[in-house]
Amino acid sequence: MQSNTLIFILALLPSLLMGSLTAQSQPSEPRMSKPEYISKFKDHAIREMHVSGVPASITLAQGMLESDFGNSPLAKYANNHFGIKCHKEWNGPTFIQDDDAANECFRKYHSAYESYRDHSDFLRTRDRYASLFDLKTTDYKGWARGLKKAGYATNPKYADLLIRIIEDNNLGQYDLVVKLPEPEVAVNIEQEESAPVEVLSARTVEVSDNNIKYVLAQGGETPASIAAANDMGTWQVLKYNDLRKGDVIYPGEIVYLQPKRNNAQVEYHTVAEGESLRDVSQRYGVKIKRILKMNGFDNSYIPTVGDRLKLRNIGGFEAAVTGR
Repeated sequence: MQSNTLIFILALLPSLLMGSLTAQSQPSEPRMSKPEYISKFKDHAIREMHVSGVPASITLAQGMLESDFGNSPLAKYANNHFGIKCHKEWNGPTFIQDDDAANECFRKYHSAYESYRDHSDFLRTRDRYASLFDLKTTDYKGWARGLKKAGYATNPKYADLLIRIIEDNNLGQYDLVVKLPEPEVAVNIEQEESAPVEVLSARTVEVSDNNIKYVLAQGGETPASIAAANDMGTWQVLKYNDLRKGDVIYPGEIVYLQPKRNNAQVEYHTVAEGESLRDVSQRYGVKIKRILKMNGFDNSYIPTVGDRLKLRNIGGFEAAVTGR
């Protein structure tokens, strides 16, 4: 028996060796380089700077550092570029991995753009970072040191690392951009109606916290292409998302496939810098006209930073308290 077993193993040895060599010779997925990361995500950082006030250089540097230039498992499999953990208020998808402790919960996003947007919201909505927004967007050193002092990361050299990334890669130039990047997709309804509609690859239809079906826009999409992909009329996509002819759909933007609701799952929202009423409406899936009505505003209302908007009517009308 032992002799037969030895002969069998020897016969298999060449195949085992070949399989091992083949596995070792399989090409690994190429790493994203620093220039590739900057080129791919700088527009997200600039756009968020104009909306939230966080310097584009800081956002990019944090993304590069926290995500290992887009190569970390958290960035590749969860689209989380900033290492933001779940925290008690997070109700979205999650990604579990070891960090300071074993099996820690991290936020998982549908797109990198969603991660960038949540990073801005994360800084704007926490008191410990409030003083940073008194700094100029060109003061990246002050921001880097302020983030470290506020406890964004435990690494004692965190500020120095951010500053070095910014200066080595000339990221400060993006803090000086006074105009938002040109959108990747310009929507022209008149052209769409007379031209063939390209239906891009299908993707999973998601359901929001407010129980509304939606998709996240991909690059190159228009209301007509989204409508065609979901067996809808273009007018429905426009109406459900408060879009007008000529409005832009950005990659990563929520596009609802059903009408928005009359109430949100949360009761209030505090307006951040650069937020429009439509931004709030899309974020929570609540109709604009309902937000206006619940807060006693007419159609001329323009949100001001600090306004506290009521989004959920419980027990009848209740006037909102604004921060003006």
